[in-house]
Amino acid sequence: MRTLFAKLSAALLLVVALIGGGFFLVEQFSTRLYYEEVTQRLNASIAMYVTGEMQLIEEGTVNEEALTLLAQRAMIINPTVEVYLLDREGQILAHAMPPESIQTDQVELAPIKELMGGETAMPLRGTDPRNTDRQKIFSAHPVMHNEKLQGYLYAVLGGQKYDELASSVRGSYVQKLSIGALVAIVLAAFLVGLLVFGLLTRRLTRLTGEVKEFTDSGFDPQTIAPATRQPRPNSEARDEIDQLREAFSGMACKIREQFEGLEETDRLRRELVSNVSHDLRTPLASMHGYVETLLLKNDSLSEEERLRYLQITRKHSLRLRKLIGDLFELSKLDSASVQPSLEWFSLAELLQDVTQEFELQAEQKGIGIEVNARPEASMVCADIGLMQRVLENLLRNAVRYTPRGGTITINLDKKPGCVSVAVADTGCGIAEQDLERIFDRFYRSEQGEEERSNSAGLGLAIVKRILDLHGSRITVSSTVNVGTRFEFDIPAQAA
Repeated sequence: MRTLFAKLSAALLLVVALIGGGFFLVEQFSTRLYYEEVTQRLNASIAMYVTGEMQLIEEGTVNEEALTLLAQRAMIINPTVEVYLLDREGQILAHAMPPESIQTDQVELAPIKELMGGETAMPLRGTDPRNTDRQKIFSAHPVMHNEKLQGYLYAVLGGQKYDELASSVRGSYVQKLSIGALVAIVLAAFLVGLLVFGLLTRRLTRLTGEVKEFTDSGFDPQTIAPATRQPRPNSEARDEIDQLREAFSGMACKIREQFEGLEETDRLRRELVSNVSHDLRTPLASMHGYVETLLLKNDSLSEEERLRYLQITRKHSLRLRKLIGDLFELSKLDSASVQPSLEWFSLAELLQDVTQEFELQAEQKGIGIEVNARPEASMVCADIGLMQRVLENLLRNAVRYTPRGGTITINLDKKPGCVSVAVADTGCGIAEQDLERIFDRFYRSEQGEEERSNSAGLGLAIVKRILDLHGSRITVSSTVNVGTRFEFDIPAQAA
């Protein structure tokens, strides 16, 4: 009884049995009502015919001989008829039944008067003097003498003789045939239901097998049947099981994507730990070496050497501080704990402030910085602090990888609903096979070995994450030894 098919079969058997039993009871009840109504309508006038043959009551005197004779005639015509003569109050005055079989000498008059009124629905039941526990259909007619009511003739239709005959034929072949036919119908309905349930549960069983196979395979969506993976064009024609299969297929693919995402995250975590360990260990080792040298040879070092060692130590400490700061910033951006604080500002003015930070460094390297921006066409809605970080990282990379005599160009163009930003340089460029990875953490281009050694490989990752938070996408195009160009859009309307 653990399987769905077994439970459905048991439920079906119970329902069919209840329906069959209920139908049998209703059929028996309706058949009895039908018989009683037909019998009462056919024999409604039998009491009138009996009273019309002879005078049964005359001046309060009962003609018992005439009653006995008429009762016998009536029973010859219909053996189940029982005739009673009543007074005006319903008291039994005479009858042709064995005296010991009579259980009451009073008959209720209300049904009699209702029947004689002619406006009643049949079957109508009245008192059965031989069995007070149940009522029987009857025929009744008033007994008159000199146009005065003397009493009533009360004829029970289907009396004790009928009950005896009904009991004797209850186990006959007719009733057995009816019961047998009913049992056959119930069994046929049960078998048809089993067939239908089998067809339905077969699909569920197959789907259960696919789920188990999918689980056992390590959540590989390729184990799902092709019919399950492919969506059907007509969604109106699919039933709930097909929808369940499609939902399972989508769930399986989603689970697999999540597993692949977790695997990728784990790979990035290991790579992050490895890169962080390397990038932290290098400046720490250098700092440790120079500090030990200062401690061991402090007395023998000249002021120039001591100052040079301290400057080198300071340089590595600054690099270490920047690396740790970038790591914390990228971690906050990835954790969604940073939400852009949107405000209106002029991107041209912000760009002017950012370029001033790099003017001295650019002059020292002989690099020219050109800014093409119109303040009136550069209003954007963004987080000014995060946008400043984006521009600083892009300019820092451009200055780092652009050789002496090169040029850095920054263009702001007004577009529908946004302002386009382009940062281009004439530096060493990026190899085509590296373009897809430049926004990964700790990735550093193979071009420009000297500049590469001073980079932690987190600047572009921070840029991409900040632009993702603003719903913007950054693109890059580059040619080795020609230059690199970064482009992105900033919304010029409130989100």
